[in-house]
Order: sequence, then structure tokens, then C-alpha cells
Amino acid sequence: MSEFFLNPFMPQEPYIIWIFLVAAAYLIGSIPFGIFVAKAFKGGDLRTQGSGNIGATNMLRVVGKKAAFITLILDGLKGAVPVLMAQAMMPESAAFCGLIAACAHMFPVWLGFKGGKGVASFLGVMLALSPVAGIITALAWLVFAFAFRYSSLSALAATAIAPFIYYFVTGLNFVPVLVLTAFVWWRHRANIRRLIDRTEPKIGDKSKK
Repeated sequence: MSEFFLNPFMPQEPYIIWIFLVAAAYLIGSIPFGIFVAKAFKGGDLRTQGSGNIGATNMLRVVGKKAAFITLILDGLKGAVPVLMAQAMMPESAAFCGLIAACAHMFPVWLGFKGGKGVASFLGVMLALSPVAGIITALAWLVFAFAFRYSSLSALAATAIAPFIYYFVTGLNFVPVLVLTAFVWWRHRANIRRLIDRTEPKIGDKSKK
């Protein structure tokens, strides 16, 4: 945007589009699908059950597989749709819009900025930015999940290697993906402590942690 300040008489439409895309990314990313899906399946308010998280892992633990799968897909779309919109209207903003959308899932204004942990949205962003990099990242999550049965460990491992996969596959700036990884790790800080203490519940456990 510095070019605008150097030449304020240039056409402003690109910046209007940029503002629209960023706002749309946040609004789409902040939709609390987990709450809606849980209520649709008569599972109550996820924020008061299990880990208190509105994502697919807690949905699996509290409500069941079908509800968890639907939540996973919807949360993934929250990351993918803003990226696809940006690619169609202003491709150079796609990665940033993906970052905003996934962060909106983690910090939605409607829930007092207390949302999910961003893994499904992260994967949605990756798949939209680069299907190859996204598939590799998803496969990494699956490998760690099958090997260790810790959803949090799988998320930490997959998101840690994702920026490098993205750069290797696309050769593009991986900083937005790296920043998003940092946010996902921050949202998993309690899980990291439990992994260290060996008190983290495994996939399928009914623990409330």
C-alpha cells in the first residue's frame, strides 16, 4: 500500500478490493460452525464440554464421528474459501487472506475471541494455496495420528513442516504460512504442556482435557 501514499492519485479500486477480501476472510473464518453442528446433533454447547474447544477433535470426543467430520469439512472451508476468493480477485493477497481466515477461526469476535485451534482451517488454507502442499501436509497429520494417536501432536508436527513444504512445492513466500503455524502452536500451548506431562488424551478418548 506504500505505492498509494507515494502516488495518492492512482486508481484506488485495488485497495478497496483488498479491504473487502480481508474483511470477508475474517467474517468467513469467524463463523463458529462447531457450535451450530453440535446443537444440530443435540450435543449441547461444546464450550462447556470436553476440552471446551469448538473444533473437530472435541466434537469427536463429545458428539461423535459424523458431527466431527462435518465440522472438519466446514472449518476447512473457512480457510479455503477466502483464499479462493482472493485468487480470483487479487491473487497476491491470497496467502494473507488465508492467514486472516484461519486466525479468525482461532479468535472469532462473536465468541469473545475464544475459538478453535485452527488445524482444519490451516489445512483448508494450504489446500487452496497449493493442493500438492496441502495434501502432503494432510498426509503428515494422518501419519502422526495413526502412529501416535495424539491429535495435538499430529497438528503440531504437520503445521511445523507445512511452511517448508509450501516453499519447496511452490517456491513462493512462505512467511504467511510460518506466521499461521506460530498461531496454531500458540493455541496448542496447553496441549504441549500435557504432552510433556504425558497427560494428553489420545484420539477417541473421552477425557475432558
